[in-house]
Amino acid sequence: MTKEKQEKRRQEIIVTGFGGQGIVLAGTIVGKAAAIGDHKQSTLVQSYGPEARGGACSAQVIISDETIHYPHVRDPDILVCMSQAGFDKFIGQLKDEGTLLIDQDLVQLSGIERDFFSIPATRMAEELGRKMMANIIMFGFFTAVTGAVTVDAARKAVTESVPKGTEKMNETAFNKGYDYGFAVLKGRQKKAKGKTGA
Repeated sequence: MTKEKQEKRRQEIIVTGFGGQGIVLAGTIVGKAAAIGDHKQSTLVQSYGPEARGGACSAQVIISDETIHYPHVRDPDILVCMSQAGFDKFIGQLKDEGTLLIDQDLVQLSGIERDFFSIPATRMAEELGRKMMANIIMFGFFTAVTGAVTVDAARKAVTESVPKGTEKMNETAFNKGYDYGFAVLKGRQKKAKGKTGA
């Protein structure tokens, strides 16, 4: 238990997609949830391609129990991809045992043999009538699957970061993603139990 706790002390995260998806906002919310809600250290480095909207874009977040001396992600533990270009660019950097999350309608994993978690975040946002909330749905999914931030801190960070008047809608989007992630994890646990005959 102690060893596992030590390993979890620092997490390097990359959220990637294209301009207009709210990638940097998603990264900001992750960092805010960690720092303000969970009382950890966190840093955010953002990067845009030549065009803001439609260009490649990423947010690098580090969460740690200790002081962070260098804010750039070197070896991501978690990679969240909301575009094919972002996936192609960063997949080679993800640790072998790292966690990969993708928007299943926007990212194809051709020729790559590794475990991953997928959610139709953009489609779910469209069903809510707000395509722009795909990032919040993905953040809810991220919270459930990775446990990098606590759900209370995550929810609070969402409502404090989104435009005034959209808090309720964004909370609904977050819950949708979180519930989906929780269901995916439960399904995997059931499968694993079935395999071991427990």
